[in-house]
Amino acid sequence: MGGEAAVQCSAAGCRERAAWRVNWRNPRLHTPDRVKVWLACDAHRDHLEGYLGSRGFPVVVTPADVVADVVPDPA
Repeated sequence: MGGEAAVQCSAAGCRERAAWRVNWRNPRLHTPDRVKVWLACDAHRDHLEGYLGSRGFPVVVTPADVVADVVPDPA
């Protein structure tokens, strides 16, 4: 994922190393193969996933070294 900055948690003010990829998309704008990514440490994983999910965005969480090719619509 690149340099040290690339593996830092995306939560505001957090400087921890990311352990998770919070893969998401805005279904009103993007098809399932358009994957946006926020990185998360263990402490912020649930918060970031919940923030996106509460807005109706489909979310797939993977370990930081696993890339998601798609984020499907919820079943």
